[in-house]
Amino acid sequence: VGVCVTQFDPKLLERGLVCTPGSLHTLYSAVISVRKIGYFKGSLSTRAKFHITVGHETVMGKVTFFGLPPSDSKPAPSELCSLETPFSCDREYYFQDEYVCGRREGSSGPDPEQWALLEFERPVTCPALCLVIGSKLDTDIHANMCRLAFQGRLLHGFEDKSYVETSLPRLRIYKIKHKEGQVERVTDDYSLIGRSLFKKETNLQLFVGLKVMLSTGESGVIEGGFGQSGKFKIRIQEGLLPETKQLLSSTSKKKGKSGSKEAAAAEEKPRTDSQPVSIHLHFKRYVFDPHKKMVQS
Repeated sequence: VGVCVTQFDPKLLERGLVCTPGSLHTLYSAVISVRKIGYFKGSLSTRAKFHITVGHETVMGKVTFFGLPPSDSKPAPSELCSLETPFSCDREYYFQDEYVCGRREGSSGPDPEQWALLEFERPVTCPALCLVIGSKLDTDIHANMCRLAFQGRLLHGFEDKSYVETSLPRLRIYKIKHKEGQVERVTDDYSLIGRSLFKKETNLQLFVGLKVMLSTGESGVIEGGFGQSGKFKIRIQEGLLPETKQLLSSTSKKKGKSGSKEAAAAEEKPRTDSQPVSIHLHFKRYVFDPHKKMVQS
């Protein structure tokens, strides 16, 4: 189509798009459905950069892979999921260090449903549901290998230049965090002092109210700090088990012995009855939450 525009300086426009109003969007970032191209032999890692072909241009983009939470994961389907299935920001997603292949560990099924967040180095203009291709075009062109890494469909775009602050926090992608410490001593049947879970400079107020689990099976709640060295108080609502109290009592008695060489040698021997009771703290942290809150279900 030839278009004649009067009083238009062609030097002001090198290349443009003609479209129905509202059919194209200029995006700084996007969520796409993603599927690895089978001939690509490299890994697809989160935070890696790929050449992203979208619309009528190719730009560099950083990739973050994510999928369904382990508890929501459905049995591997016998057929591939549609790449055009609508994306919802209202549900939770699980952060992945890399794209998950369904064929690993001897499985012959298709890859599980998963998505990728693309962050473009410069904005791109494209329609919704357009084809997206991720490539490693910097690979040696003479090498005997496929340079096309993944494909997908553009499901959700971010048009705000400040999308990191305004839009990404609505994307509920989380990691599971785990901390482990030890019981220092028992104060009574319902309370104990823990250590080695936090650093000395950690603000323990951020962890008050979080649930912990002892290696002996009891659950408790962090009540606050104890002293200035990173120790903390735990409340065991149901009370300590008699076996746990006996175990901790025998451990503390061994610590109270004189520092003779014989006692030190005995302390170094692995004894199952003197193993410390460990404290386990599990929580979620949303990747794009600016406040870095810790969430427990």
